[in-house]
Amino acid sequence: MTSLSDLPIRDDLRGLTPYGAPESRVPIALNVNENTHAIPEAVAHDIVTSIARAILTVNRYPEREFPVLRDSLAAYLGHGLTRDSIWAANGSNEVLQQILQAFGGQGRSVLGFPPTYSMHSIIARGTGTRWISADRDDDFLISPATAVRQVEEHSPDVVFLCSPNNPTGTPLDPDTIVAVYDATDGIVVVDEAYAEFAPAGAPTALDLLPGRERLIVSRTMSKAFAFAGARVGYLAADPAITDALRLVRLPYHLSALTQAAAIAALDHAPEMLAMVDDIRQQRDRLLVELPKLGYHAWDSWANFVLFGGVDDPASVFEQLLAEGIIIRDVGMPGHLRVTAGTEAETTAFLDALARITAR
Repeated sequence: MTSLSDLPIRDDLRGLTPYGAPESRVPIALNVNENTHAIPEAVAHDIVTSIARAILTVNRYPEREFPVLRDSLAAYLGHGLTRDSIWAANGSNEVLQQILQAFGGQGRSVLGFPPTYSMHSIIARGTGTRWISADRDDDFLISPATAVRQVEEHSPDVVFLCSPNNPTGTPLDPDTIVAVYDATDGIVVVDEAYAEFAPAGAPTALDLLPGRERLIVSRTMSKAFAFAGARVGYLAADPAITDALRLVRLPYHLSALTQAAAIAALDHAPEMLAMVDDIRQQRDRLLVELPKLGYHAWDSWANFVLFGGVDDPASVFEQLLAEGIIIRDVGMPGHLRVTAGTEAETTAFLDALARITAR
């Protein structure tokens, strides 16, 4: 049997290991920022009915341009958007990959601001795009001046911004987005995977789209819509951006079943998003209770909390795992990240962490 090292893979992939968060069958999984609330039963029945109708025609290829889904996404986002400004793929990771396939690649670079979503640099590597790490300010923020200085220094072809940021949960000042856009002739991508968990009325990069044809706002249905297993990500941008992505997408890349499920879920957006308020409450509860246990909880606009002051993150992770609870060691010294779960899950986590801390 041959091994990976024996194969003629690309030199820049040699010695690497596949990305993946730890997977453990435990009662309480709070490690990958899923929505731990189940889809309402009545909504689930409508989604199943929609899929059942679609399966009667799976002998035919799906709608290549998925116009109904794009109309549904545009209506959900508002901001005067139409289907021409919407694109979708199998999760926001595929959306980001298609962006770099179109605007990155060999001889081009993408600038990001670690600590940030780990897949940004991994997708860059997979598309042969040079990854450039830029610095943040204190408290994981990015001021316009800090961002512009590094954009001007490196002249990237693409800039990735994340708001709220993962894994820190911190928001991004819209002035920083505008400053970055004005400082580059390249593509600016704002990853808003957790936008629905921000405070009501909080600004979004969608507000900045008019007149900025190189700005892309990436979203997902995995988090607020509890659709992680369905794999539906999307973006809003100038229609010319969607034209560019058509050059690199695989034909019929969104299955008919995916389209049917997503359209049905979007038809029930109010019911699907009703659980967001409860998740916010549990997140805010973590922000209050973690400091009582002696940890520093970073303010979060997402559905998770990063907390510091952990003497031995690996040990705490393993002790929680032994109690049937998995959270995330994000590789930041002295820090761990926990997803805001249901009230019962959050209680179980806090109680277990309290016992571990007392020991």
